[in-house]
Amino acid sequence: MSYTIGLVGKPSVGKSSFFNAATMNDVPEGAYPFTTIDPSIGEAYVGVDCPAPEFEETCEPNHGFCRDDTRFVPVKLVDVAGLIPGAHEGKGLGNQFLSDLNEADVLVHVVDFSGETDIEGEPTEGHDPREDIDFLENELDQWYLDILEKGIEKFESMYQGPNPGDEVGVEEVLAEQMSAFRTNKDEIKQVVLSLDLELDPETWDDGDRFDLAREIRKRTKPMVIAANKMDTPAARENYEAITSDPEYEHLTVVPASAHAEGSLKKADEAGVVDYTPGDDDFEIVGDVSDEQAQGLETIREFVADYGGTGVQSVIEAALFEELDAKAVFPGSASGSWSKGPFRDCFVLPDHATAEDFAYTLHSDIGDGFLHGIDCRSGRQVGADSVLEHRDVVEIVTTG
Repeated sequence: MSYTIGLVGKPSVGKSSFFNAATMNDVPEGAYPFTTIDPSIGEAYVGVDCPAPEFEETCEPNHGFCRDDTRFVPVKLVDVAGLIPGAHEGKGLGNQFLSDLNEADVLVHVVDFSGETDIEGEPTEGHDPREDIDFLENELDQWYLDILEKGIEKFESMYQGPNPGDEVGVEEVLAEQMSAFRTNKDEIKQVVLSLDLELDPETWDDGDRFDLAREIRKRTKPMVIAANKMDTPAARENYEAITSDPEYEHLTVVPASAHAEGSLKKADEAGVVDYTPGDDDFEIVGDVSDEQAQGLETIREFVADYGGTGVQSVIEAALFEELDAKAVFPGSASGSWSKGPFRDCFVLPDHATAEDFAYTLHSDIGDGFLHGIDCRSGRQVGADSVLEHRDVVEIVTTG
């Protein structure tokens, strides 16, 4: 599992329910603050169209599983606890929250779109979900700003030397200060210039510094909004209002019902329904009571309206849209499989090359890389060739 998705949200919005539905783990759920104290870690899955049928093969997954020609590839999902107002100042579980959060490559912010929990996670009515979205972004922006300010102070106190060649650029100092966010001096420089700022902190006012911190945060901690509890009328009204609001155009908002997903997965495990995660329909195959049948039909109406429960869509949007990641399968150009066809599938960065893929398989394979073979076309693939989503590649190596 090469990527980590951080699940965040204020207390009592259904975050633990979302985590359980996505991973089929069993962490405590409850309508009160701090049901979860420590981060829970589980295995969620992204769905990828399995290439095995194209090659007249039946895949034999080593990790994850395949169902109805969809390959479910594992990713790490972390339910991060402790988000309350003032988290960046250390309030509540703030310091632990931010430390755990920093391990994530991308964030999923679970928001109660029904408006039934206030900013503290207490029961209410008519709460505007915009406040929750703004609240998290502000906490993260302030966290980044605090670290950015320390970097600026460090730069301004440095002795630059008597010669022009001895000078250290502000982008180098800020990149080092913010290295925990997996950024670098080139990215920092690009962000500064994109905001029409000079590479000189003395020319930045307070607003410039905040804008810089915010932009670095958006690039290094991309986010998807899981619009949870969308099976309620109030949530649907809020969803329409927020997704048509220009202030939130920068965010990917996915309608979801963790309750519906959890119910369908449990019913599928019990043999009551036949359901594939992410599908917009299911079949009742077992005996159900009239009450159960009514509940399932209510869920059926919801998944038909929204193209699924949204839980799978949220996870896939985080990886494939926000991170631009891609799934690549090791293949056999000759059709001869030493350990079974399509055992593995790897999720790689969007810029990954054939040689990068070789190193993902094993360092010895990367060290001995000669070339790849596109198993669909049979053409040779060079070391610097950037791979595409769902490529099937055989690596030819001296190792």
